[in-house]
Amino acid sequence: MTTNFKLIKNLFYIVFGTTLTLSIWTSMLVPESPWISLIPTLIIMFFFMGISLYVSEYVLPKALKKNNIKSFVIIAFIFIIILDILLALGSTLFPHYPNDIDYFSAQHIIMFKEKFATQLYKNIPSAMAIITTTCGLRAFQEHHRIEQVNAKLKQEHLEAHLKLLQDQINPHLMFNVLNHIHILMQSNVELASTVLLKFSDILRYQLYECNHKLVLLHREIQYLQDLVDIEKVRWGDELDVECNWELSNKKLQITPLLLVPLIENAFKHVSRLPNTKGYILINCIEKDNTLTLYIENSYSTRFKIEKAQGGIGIENVRKRLAMQYADSHIFDIIHTDEKHIVELSIKLSE
Repeated sequence: MTTNFKLIKNLFYIVFGTTLTLSIWTSMLVPESPWISLIPTLIIMFFFMGISLYVSEYVLPKALKKNNIKSFVIIAFIFIIILDILLALGSTLFPHYPNDIDYFSAQHIIMFKEKFATQLYKNIPSAMAIITTTCGLRAFQEHHRIEQVNAKLKQEHLEAHLKLLQDQINPHLMFNVLNHIHILMQSNVELASTVLLKFSDILRYQLYECNHKLVLLHREIQYLQDLVDIEKVRWGDELDVECNWELSNKKLQITPLLLVPLIENAFKHVSRLPNTKGYILINCIEKDNTLTLYIENSYSTRFKIEKAQGGIGIENVRKRLAMQYADSHIFDIIHTDEKHIVELSIKLSE
């Protein structure tokens, strides 16, 4: 519960208590002696506020915690009756009468019974209003607290899920890159050294910049470019890779490592016909704060070894997009016998 809510609650109780006190006082007020009814008014108010606060601050939270609303309704009804009786007694007993009146006369007793019965009936709405008002405020407070707890738990669950998905990417990516370097060291040490430098940039980015919820878009794109450069070295002349990177706003941010599986899949699943180069086309353009990524790679069912379904790549991307860009992205995959196309559009912010 915030400080502002506590302040509003305290002010409400002050205004509510003052209004109720004036209402009870005026109902027992005698014009000739206005102050004589003040003391009984304060006594009645002491019981009123004590009962209403007991029901709202103790009975109601306990019932909500145990999810036992039925018992709360019964207890609240009992206290409403008690408040009604107190109101009726106060309105009947405390009005000022002349000193020479015989309070124990048969006529006065009959008048007392009739007035008490009338006040008992008339004050039921007032007693209900006292209990329901304080309980309503407490119920709103409990609802506000529960909403905050649920929001915190939801956020923690979301962050844990995103962290799990991100951690799934890192070991998979590291294995691929290290395997590339290992192969190169056996044939071309100089080229392996170049790739190793690229790999160090990749590690630096993942270790020091990817631990945040968002990263700068241009750094994420630079990271992707380093990955593509390593893949180009690995494939050499066996694959044509054409890339176009265009960014206009360097202040935009994006969730880290979101696009990596899309780039990896293009190289992982690219197919080549005999005596024909395979190809990969990557078009990454940011315009008006919207990032558009188009990836196309050659594909052939005749010369392609089928992979097991259910990998972490595309499914990972879908989950992260659904969680972090639910209403601000378009993600399509087009698959034919000759090519595989991925189209992604995300609305980003600074």
